[in-house]
Amino acid sequence: MNSLQLFLPCAAGVEGFLADEVHRLTGLAGDDLLTGRGGVLLRAAWRDVLRLNLHSRLAQRVLVQLAHAPYRSEADLYAAAAGVAWELWFSTRDSFKVEITAQHSPLKSLNFAALKIKDAIADRFRDKQGARPDVDTQRPTVRIYAHLTSEQVSLYIDTSGEPLFKRGWREDKGEAPLKETLAAAMIAASGWDAAVPLYDPCCGSGTIAIEAAQVACNIAPGQGRRFGFERLLPHQPHVWQGLREEAKAQQRAPQAPVFGSDVAFRMVDFAARNAERAGVTHAVQLRGGDALQRLPPGDTPGVMLVNPPYGERIETAGVAGRSQGGRERAQVEDGADFFAQLAAHWKKHYAGWTAWVLTPDLKLPSRMRLKESRRVPMWNGPIECRLFRFDMVRGSARRQDADAPAGS
Repeated sequence: MNSLQLFLPCAAGVEGFLADEVHRLTGLAGDDLLTGRGGVLLRAAWRDVLRLNLHSRLAQRVLVQLAHAPYRSEADLYAAAAGVAWELWFSTRDSFKVEITAQHSPLKSLNFAALKIKDAIADRFRDKQGARPDVDTQRPTVRIYAHLTSEQVSLYIDTSGEPLFKRGWREDKGEAPLKETLAAAMIAASGWDAAVPLYDPCCGSGTIAIEAAQVACNIAPGQGRRFGFERLLPHQPHVWQGLREEAKAQQRAPQAPVFGSDVAFRMVDFAARNAERAGVTHAVQLRGGDALQRLPPGDTPGVMLVNPPYGERIETAGVAGRSQGGRERAQVEDGADFFAQLAAHWKKHYAGWTAWVLTPDLKLPSRMRLKESRRVPMWNGPIECRLFRFDMVRGSARRQDADAPAGS
């Protein structure tokens, strides 16, 4: 268990940030830590598996690779799965589930491919131990993942259980909530220094603000949840308990406040309850108020991090959404563009602040009449987005008006 091949999947666009996080948590580098498509690959010890589950804010899961082999048919998949010593990982008393993904696989049926892998696992247990574990597709004890490329199959056992974005504190949420892992990716991409304030003026149920407050307090994101590895045979409870106690001892008081506000007071109440469960009530200040009217929450300029309202979230936030040319646009009650008014408000009142806005609208900077200083590709599930950085300079609106060509 001291030399395991791991794969940590993440949202597209987050791979580099995840590699940096893994390096910080484990010290791994070079050939022991490689950035791949949709995640990072690393060679590490079992203790690192526990540490990454506990501390990673960006990974979706921590998977241990148990096989990597060429294949041409379902029979090859059976052989690859039958060659894995599954009995070292779980017992016949446990239930399991096989999930399969593929890119350019020549096989006609992924369901049949998954069935062959399941049969190989069950047959191996029967041959080795005279009994087989049950299959449970709803609440399995053990999750097994198979990934097929055009020529290779990789088999993994999941050590996380529920995906890692489920921190255990977000019980109250609104429509189209932002996943905690994506909020953490926005924070990482912004390079936010926890010594300066952070503010989300469209906070919804508080995901960005709470993630930032936990970062500021150095609270491990997995501190309040259970993990799949706790039910695997290699699990050593005393090692896990030691890591949790170590993480708790490293918590600290925040250096600067984190702020969140939302026009919907119901969402502010949700955010407050979530913050309490996350252990950051003392580190985050939540208020009601329209993003188009709220003034800076403190005397010191800081960082704004915003996942602005679209679609159903717009209605919840008190402004209306409508579709134009296949793209949803945010409008305020008088019909004006929400983002144009938001930019004007920022330019007037938020001089010295840096604003980061996550949006699927690649033309958002021109709509806001702002010039981005950076754009970071990032995916929100299947939706391709950009995280735009805008540096607020007093008087920038007047200068941009003067520089704009006639008729623009």
